[in-house]
Amino acid sequence: MVKKQQNPMIDSDIPYTLPEETLDLRQKVGQFFMPAVFINDTEEEVQQMEKLIKECHVGSICFFHSRASAATNFEGKKKIVHNEKSYDRLLELIERYQKVASVPLLVAIDAEWGLAMRIENTAQYPYAITLGALTNGDDHIQQVGKAIGDDCRRAGIQWNLAPVVDINNNPENPVIGYRSFGDDRERVFGKAKAFLNGMTNSGTLNSIKHFPGHGDTTTDSHLGLPIIDKSMEELMENELYPFKKLIESGVDSVMVGHLLLPQLDADNPSTTSAKIISDLLRRKLGFNGVVISDALNMHAVSKKFPKKGNLEQAAFNAGMDVLCFSEHVKEGMDKILTHSSKERIQESFERVWALKQKVFSIKKKLNQPEPNALSKLNREIAAQSITELYGDASIVAKIKSSDFLNVSASLGKTNSFSEQISSQLGVEIMDLDAGLASNNQNIVLSFFPPAIKPKNQFGIDKSTLGSIHRLIKDKNTLIYLFGNPYVLDILQLKESSNVVLAYQDFAEFQEVAFDHFSGKTKAKGKLPIQLKTFQP
Repeated sequence: MVKKQQNPMIDSDIPYTLPEETLDLRQKVGQFFMPAVFINDTEEEVQQMEKLIKECHVGSICFFHSRASAATNFEGKKKIVHNEKSYDRLLELIERYQKVASVPLLVAIDAEWGLAMRIENTAQYPYAITLGALTNGDDHIQQVGKAIGDDCRRAGIQWNLAPVVDINNNPENPVIGYRSFGDDRERVFGKAKAFLNGMTNSGTLNSIKHFPGHGDTTTDSHLGLPIIDKSMEELMENELYPFKKLIESGVDSVMVGHLLLPQLDADNPSTTSAKIISDLLRRKLGFNGVVISDALNMHAVSKKFPKKGNLEQAAFNAGMDVLCFSEHVKEGMDKILTHSSKERIQESFERVWALKQKVFSIKKKLNQPEPNALSKLNREIAAQSITELYGDASIVAKIKSSDFLNVSASLGKTNSFSEQISSQLGVEIMDLDAGLASNNQNIVLSFFPPAIKPKNQFGIDKSTLGSIHRLIKDKNTLIYLFGNPYVLDILQLKESSNVVLAYQDFAEFQEVAFDHFSGKTKAKGKLPIQLKTFQP
């Protein structure tokens, strides 16, 4: 049982204030650092972090799952260990780290679709691309933002590093994709605004990312440095549009991604570019709030600064306020203290301090959510987002009116959609091989890609993918896809192919998909992206 922490900046009924003169220059510089902390760290590693927080006066921390998770395991070679009690561990570590902090920490996390992005057995909400399919769904998106913010606050997290406002206009993007609301600038702006409104209502800080726009690239910045070779005019017309509009309406922070924009700065990635941070973001777009870096351990920039502390100093010198996932806090502090003026340090300190004063002065009672609130919201979103991509609707009618085959390609996931067809319509479930071997030409294929990210063909093995290709080529196939719509680009679909996009594999989305198949509900969603190979 985790005891409630007693922290004057959190538990007082009046806003907490601390005279600036009580912090010396080194303590102020410590407020710029946000080291990564991990749910599954050993006791030795936890004690090392406690020591770092105390000795360096660290200002914030960012939670990740484990040192084998995507945050550090870029090549995906380390095995991720499932931890049933990771939420309890989160609460425990937040209490411990806050206890040793000389000034209360801002606790951050990436919760783009909920704490489930990092923490097992916590609420998971739909991906941004699913929300992007909503045609009149701003109210639902605001509810998602509010619910995620409430979940963060209950856990003792004040800062959700979300939402992604990148316009995903490159179908081959390996790292954004499903995390974006779509490929249309107005759609991305409007839906991000609704999400932000919800989070703000919860009292949770936000961060729009990844400035100046990570959507049009085929390079994963965890592994290499993406190049966005566009003029300022082109950027303002598209990539920068949602950032500019959201900054005008008010955001807490902007996260700068690791990108090279040669027409703006041919020498420095955006993380260490004064032309992009100080000139473009601060002066041209008028943003006066906190600028936070994307994780500084990512290879796009970390490999370019082998000497400890140089990356942190270069990013700060370019205009950064908070250095996320700094792996060299002590060395970075020394570099900044040596090479930066007191005036420059004070500028960033005042911005970070204002953010702390803002969030810790909020006194908002957080009630526990209704028992079925998450399921109800997910079902409503499922009903509003389900999308038809029909190349030939007459084939759909023919399949439904026939003695069709109920083919499941669930690949280890629970397929309640096919089970409902079996139990309610009496059509036996069969696998891909049986479907291919049958003389029956009419197929309903429910497909669950193993992975949401495009790496290694979304985790689909060659045999399964080949079987699906043959099924599509040789049969009348109606596909219900419970996953990333970009999967459609690798299925070798025909112009006459018919697909229903459910987007998520949640039970609620499968229930709605069955209702759609049964004719009880109509598809109301709209595909928020352009596919490369399938335009029905």
